[in-house]
Amino acid sequence: MYPTNRLFQLLAERFEGAGKELFLVGGSVRDRLLRRPSPDLDFATDATPPETEEILRQPWPPTTHVAIYKVGERFGTIGAVIDGKRVEITTYRGEVYQETRKPEVEFIRSLEEDLARRDFTINAMAMAPDGTIIDPFGGRSDLTGRYLRSVGSAEERFREDPLRMLRAIRFACQLGFDIERDTYAAIIHRARTLAKISWERRAEEMTKILLSPRPAEGLKLLYSSYLIDHLIPELLPMIGLQQTGDYHHKDVWRHTLQVVENTEADLPLRWAAVLHDIAKPNTKSVADGEVHFFGHELVGAEIARQVLLRFRYSAELVETVAKLVRMHQRINLYESDWTVGAVRRFVREAGEELPLLFALSRADITSQREAKVAARMALIRELEQRVQRLREEEETEKIKSPLDGNELMAIFQRPPGPWIGRIKERLLNAVLDGELEPSDREAAIELARKTLEAMETA
Repeated sequence: MYPTNRLFQLLAERFEGAGKELFLVGGSVRDRLLRRPSPDLDFATDATPPETEEILRQPWPPTTHVAIYKVGERFGTIGAVIDGKRVEITTYRGEVYQETRKPEVEFIRSLEEDLARRDFTINAMAMAPDGTIIDPFGGRSDLTGRYLRSVGSAEERFREDPLRMLRAIRFACQLGFDIERDTYAAIIHRARTLAKISWERRAEEMTKILLSPRPAEGLKLLYSSYLIDHLIPELLPMIGLQQTGDYHHKDVWRHTLQVVENTEADLPLRWAAVLHDIAKPNTKSVADGEVHFFGHELVGAEIARQVLLRFRYSAELVETVAKLVRMHQRINLYESDWTVGAVRRFVREAGEELPLLFALSRADITSQREAKVAARMALIRELEQRVQRLREEEETEKIKSPLDGNELMAIFQRPPGPWIGRIKERLLNAVLDGELEPSDREAAIELARKTLEAMETA
């Protein structure tokens, strides 16, 4: 038997008082046995949803805060937040799947039948209020062996819901488990059926895979199982694509896997690591025996945008990742002879993404030559120190042209037009390069006048 927490005991007493059963189920049991934190508590009961809601609405101690909500009553689930802990209580149910993902739900009276509809054995266990583990499909044995195995027929489980194939990859990455042979074979066989699943649901699992402790392993599994064909087919041409350079693996795919593995668990950063070289197959050229990928960062930013929009990610995440891809080479091309103006312009362009850009640049150095890596890392640290000094001296991001558009139109008595932007850019660059003080209005007017004259005589 295993100890149960106080909240479980309180709920069990309420359900028992109403003549109903209550068991902790699924991932909540799995995580408890693995001694992993579990953010929510999932329960199964023979009470119907209205009965569950009635039990939860019975008086609680005055110091207990309870908020009840309906997760999906027609699927049998009633939720509640009890003193900050979210619980979901679902009536024992069976599911009949048609050609679509949406199952027909029927409520049943057996806990074992309820467990039988679940995806993997490690998620098909239950815990009684006294701590007894109910394990009809060998989930504890698979936990010990660190195996991910389907409940019953893997083909049937994945036919019911193809998203379970992605869940298998995700659990393998999160838990460090191996996918059992027959289960993995069924994923390969049914990989094409992932196309039936909405992009939003695919994105949810991709997010969890990328934020797992083993994101590169997740990408390898997605590739070898053919699931990647229905997620990011744009990655496939990278496999086996050779490149040259002191700071990269020779193979673009292997390099990408290493970059992903080198990053912290931040979603925009991990996606940028996956996609930063996505356009190298599109831009490959060979000159004098040297392989080049001119402009791959610009083409890659657009491909990254298309990939993430397909997954229905937020506009903010899409633009952040696209920007990181577009600028990912800038830091690693840094040399000590950059002028103050060049550093200032880089900081302004990077904006809020500067910390992520530094993180991506460090991750992007994957050479096996330790001396080369050390030299490049030293330059990155040097640039970071220069940026820090600039920020201590001035708020670089707030530097702007000393004269705005309205002032320029008033000074030169001219209507709006492209000339304003060109003059403002010249003035801004003069400030960034230290040629012009932001507060020196007279010098700014004189430089604006010379710029306008040069434009008119050009």
